[in-house]
Amino acid sequence: MENINQRTLKQRAASRRQDFVSFILFGLVYFAAFLSFLVIIFIVGYILVKGVPHLNKALFSFTYTTENVSLLPALINTLFITGLTLLIAIPIGIGGSIYLTEYAKKGNPIVNIIRIATETLSGIPSIIYGLFGALFFVKYVHFGLSLLSGSMTLSIMILPLVMRTTEEALLSVPTSYREGAFALGAGKLRTIFKIVLPSAIPGIFSGIILAIGRIIGESAALIFTAGTVAEVAKNVFSSSRTLAVHMYAISGEGLYINQTYATAVVLLLLVIGINFLSGLVAKRLGSEMDDE
Repeated sequence: MENINQRTLKQRAASRRQDFVSFILFGLVYFAAFLSFLVIIFIVGYILVKGVPHLNKALFSFTYTTENVSLLPALINTLFITGLTLLIAIPIGIGGSIYLTEYAKKGNPIVNIIRIATETLSGIPSIIYGLFGALFFVKYVHFGLSLLSGSMTLSIMILPLVMRTTEEALLSVPTSYREGAFALGAGKLRTIFKIVLPSAIPGIFSGIILAIGRIIGESAALIFTAGTVAEVAKNVFSSSRTLAVHMYAISGEGLYINQTYATAVVLLLLVIGINFLSGLVAKRLGSEMDDE
């Protein structure tokens, strides 16, 4: 009886210690989440407070001058370079992920090399990509400082991100979906494009949204490859600047700090808007897939 009572007391003491540790961990997790939320609110609020009062009509003039410091050409170029980069990187990234998950055999050394390469590329600083783009696309291929050179460089930058997220999205699709399609007589290719890819669209779009954020916020690589010309690109071989490069250029001069904050507000709203629209598209496609 005494042994039972002693065991019960030990169990209660251990339970109380576990409850105390759980309470501490619970508090730390919520504190970290609250602190992250406060940091985001502070950064966004600071940008809005500093930038919104300086938004004016002159900032949206079609032609840049040293008087109006217009951001409209950079905004248009940002949309151009984002679209062109995604047009290059998404087909390659999704196609490579389909090969790795659906066609490549397990234990294939080539697959392991590709995965190690993508993980390595994702950790390389953007300035290294910029130097590579300047040497290869600008000098060797003779694209010059242009929209195309910048887009090609950014495509290499976001390719690991697109491939990794797409691969994870494809792997999350239940194997029973594939087996059911094969049982109904569907071929490999038809199963991938009619069953697997539609089911993985939300995850693929998540990677695309992250890639868009990196494209829009990139400046170091584009300075070396796309240039800093403050005008709307006439074609893919024209030198131009994006919003991030525009911010860097005018802030470095020290004369347009207020306009820099105003540009930051536009850049912030652009990222939020694109992410919101991408989320709506992914949700819409996902709901259509569920209805089918």
